[in-house]
Amino acid sequence: MSEERWMAWLPFGLLGLATAVATTAAPALGDDAADVRWTIALSAVTVLWMLATPRPSALHYVGRTALAFVLTWLNPFYGVFGFVGFLDAYESLKGRWVYVGMLVVGVTQAGSQSGGFPPDDATQMWVFLALIGLNAGLATAFMKMGMRTEERNAELERLNTELEAALAENDALQERLVEQARRTGVQEERARLAREIHDTTAQSLAGIVTQLEAAVGGERQERALRLAREALAEARRSMQDLSPGDLDGATLPDALAGAVAAWSSDHGVRADVVVTGDAVALHPEVEATVLRIAQESLTNVAKHAGAARVGVTLSYDGDEVVLDVRDDGVGFDTSAPAGSSSFGLRGMRQRVARLAGDLTLESSPGRGTAVSARLPALAREAA
Repeated sequence: MSEERWMAWLPFGLLGLATAVATTAAPALGDDAADVRWTIALSAVTVLWMLATPRPSALHYVGRTALAFVLTWLNPFYGVFGFVGFLDAYESLKGRWVYVGMLVVGVTQAGSQSGGFPPDDATQMWVFLALIGLNAGLATAFMKMGMRTEERNAELERLNTELEAALAENDALQERLVEQARRTGVQEERARLAREIHDTTAQSLAGIVTQLEAAVGGERQERALRLAREALAEARRSMQDLSPGDLDGATLPDALAGAVAAWSSDHGVRADVVVTGDAVALHPEVEATVLRIAQESLTNVAKHAGAARVGVTLSYDGDEVVLDVRDDGVGFDTSAPAGSSSFGLRGMRQRVARLAGDLTLESSPGRGTAVSARLPALAREAA
């Protein structure tokens, strides 16, 4: 039972206990049957009063305290019930009225403890007055201690709230710093890769283009020249921002369809593209990773699979985007040691891991190969 419910029912329990004790002890105090009827009737009135008036309130407290005083006057054992006035004076009364209420309860308790109202002689009077001071003083002291405890608890709660807010702000700041550090690292890595591409791949491709232009004379040479020019253009564009040129001004589904169609035309292999879900604009790094994995998977199909058909599926699945590339080629044993030609697969795994995604590879001899990449569907930042 909660503290609030306990405090609501405590007065009724104390009143019942006091009534039982007072009724039992009535003969010893010289009370007759009429006196007992009066105390029982007044106890019933007290119950009705406590049920009919809202608690905590000054009206409830004043009426109950007055009835407790009268009951204690009639039978001192009702001081057991009067004690409850010490417990909720602070809740029910305001300002200096709290001390007035505590004094009245102290008088009621002193009368009960000194033998009843009114005092019979001077000695009982002095005991009665001393008990008033003792009861009211102790109750007031305990009340002030309780108030200070509540104030300290309120202060601790306020400090705890401020601390939680500071920790939340610190977490947010840390996340911003980590994100800034990540972006800085990405930019530095892009700059490094751009320098390497310029010094190696781009220079080599430029030399190949020059040689092919000087030796053009057949369909295969024309095709090789076209591929070399495209590779050189891609290398130069990669030096600018390291994202696929196919995505320039195109959506990911369109860029993927274009890349697959070009691959199919070059290699004479049927390749179909299916897009499921509602296509949304994703973060450039996510879209670039999806397209690069698709291109690398198709490159592996052309090199190793000997496939007659390839299926590419792009799925927008809520908070994930999934790319599946399946072929009906020769397949291979995925448990066999990886050779030097597995660099492309390692690169795909690294790309996916960089975005906290997951890449799975399924294959077996004679049953084709399936590559599946799952990436978080990070939304494109607003311009």
